[in-house]
Amino acid sequence: MASNGEEPSVSFGDVSGSAFSIGGSGHTNTVHHGGTGAPAAPGTAELLEAVLELRAALVRVPRGEDRSALDAELDGVAGELEAADAIRPGLPARLRGALERWAPLVESVSAATALAELLTSLGA
Repeated sequence: MASNGEEPSVSFGDVSGSAFSIGGSGHTNTVHHGGTGAPAAPGTAELLEAVLELRAALVRVPRGEDRSALDAELDGVAGELEAADAIRPGLPARLRGALERWAPLVESVSAATALAELLTSLGA
């Protein structure tokens, strides 16, 4: 007990990517949070979701030759991802190239930023 008559209390804020132990008098509780510390690479479903979100967001972009070409690229990638158990080597780099090629078209679309972040985590 605390000397001022109040019950002792412990408060933890946000703990991520850490391990900590609590205890004393021979009693310890250890909590490991965050696994190995390295975030897992996104899987096929997560990449597919990001591609479909970008495809849906593009309906607000005026239709033109560039948008039609990007739509076709995204549709092709979505088809590949729907039929795959794993992300095919070269696919992330192909998607990164499409985002760079059509950057003026997608630079204001937040779904493109989310897809780019996933591709970065895949090393593309």
